[in-house]
Amino acid sequence: MMKCLFFLCLCLFPILVFSSTFTSQNPINLPSESPVPKPVLDTNGKKLNPNSSYRIISIGRGALGGDVYLGKSPNSDAPCPDGVFRYNSDVGPSGTPVRFIPLSKNIFEDQLLNIQFNIPTVKLCVSYTIWKVGNLNAHLWTMLLETGGTIGKADSSYFKIVKSSKFGYNLLYCPITRHFLCPFCRDDNFCAKVGVVIENGKRRLALVDENPLDVLFQEV
Repeated sequence: MMKCLFFLCLCLFPILVFSSTFTSQNPINLPSESPVPKPVLDTNGKKLNPNSSYRIISIGRGALGGDVYLGKSPNSDAPCPDGVFRYNSDVGPSGTPVRFIPLSKNIFEDQLLNIQFNIPTVKLCVSYTIWKVGNLNAHLWTMLLETGGTIGKADSSYFKIVKSSKFGYNLLYCPITRHFLCPFCRDDNFCAKVGVVIENGKRRLALVDENPLDVLFQEV
């Protein structure tokens, strides 16, 4: 009986040594956890707060700069200002404050949220403070950003904030379902870049294929 146990131990010893050597030199890589979402930061390095107001400012200077503001769309019959524009220069008026309304409690990169101009207004114009994307503009061959959206509903009012490849952040339009017509939503997440086009001499935010608008967020 003792001899059997002795020979069994001799047989198992090489296997145990090999197993120990293999795992130490070739560790098994277990699936990693989901990446921790990164908070979006303002110009002071603070996390964006859903209860605070911010100006969306361009990273450029002079004619390359200019804050985002609420203005009247050309030829619009809306009873309130309903266009999302950018001033032609960083020298001049300040932009219209906005607030970011996430689906969760915090504002993270690459997560869905609504954007609302945070200004006093009459009851008739409340919905005309909430960003959305309009129908295809045949003249400019793009989809313009406008107001008249909703908060927390499955429509054309959802956006994301993502890190810019240059500096600051970019805005993306991301319809929550693929039922919405969006010829510019071509990436895997069905999102489109937000940039600037010229409409009647004014800079208007719109969906673009390239050259997205690089922005920062300045707390008001």
